[in-house]
Amino acid sequence: MDELQAVGDLELRDALAFALGSPRPVTADELAGHQQVHRNVARNRLERLVEAGLLEPGFERRTGRSGPGAGRPAKTYRVAPLLASIEFPRRRFERLLGLLIDALPEHARQRSLHDAGVSFGRGLAATAGMRRAASLARGADAVCAAMRRLGFQASVETADETRAVLVTPTCPLRPLVLGRPDAFELDRGMWAGLAAAAVPGAVGTFVCGTRDCLVEHADCRITIERVSKD
Repeated sequence: MDELQAVGDLELRDALAFALGSPRPVTADELAGHQQVHRNVARNRLERLVEAGLLEPGFERRTGRSGPGAGRPAKTYRVAPLLASIEFPRRRFERLLGLLIDALPEHARQRSLHDAGVSFGRGLAATAGMRRAASLARGADAVCAAMRRLGFQASVETADETRAVLVTPTCPLRPLVLGRPDAFELDRGMWAGLAAAAVPGAVGTFVCGTRDCLVEHADCRITIERVSKD
């Protein structure tokens, strides 16, 4: 089974959407409760998504305990890094965007890409109905929740009042960045726009770089830092 077959199946697509909408890896029991099916049916659907390359299996203790008597770790399923858009037929939008990038004047290209990304990020925030938060930590949660509502799995790795780190295997612009690494400013701008929509006085700095974004099976990491007023 490939990705296109998986998303074409209604039950599998719903299972994938459930995983995309969760801030952590899901289990067969959790999907069974969501879809109101037997856990064996849920597990089979998750395994088929693994076969399609859309989920990755793992094991995790959900009891919070460790050592003897803690029980067996639960099998979990996390969203796999999305490296290419799933399209039928292939529309090759990444190629079109690449041509548009090339058409920008070189001296103003990075600034133009950043500004376009900011507008795109603000638009995503509006579409997701994201509301402003009173703190950076809550704003980071709001950004990730908004992305999950749009179908892009994202979660908060760490957050305090000065800095937050977000993790996403399905960054919306990752397929473009993989093909055009010089489009990083577009991606940085998108996260900056999302951050600004969530927290007044915050700016998004996209720090995944080639270490994460351009490496298969690695999640993208984004930092959001409060702007100093000094």
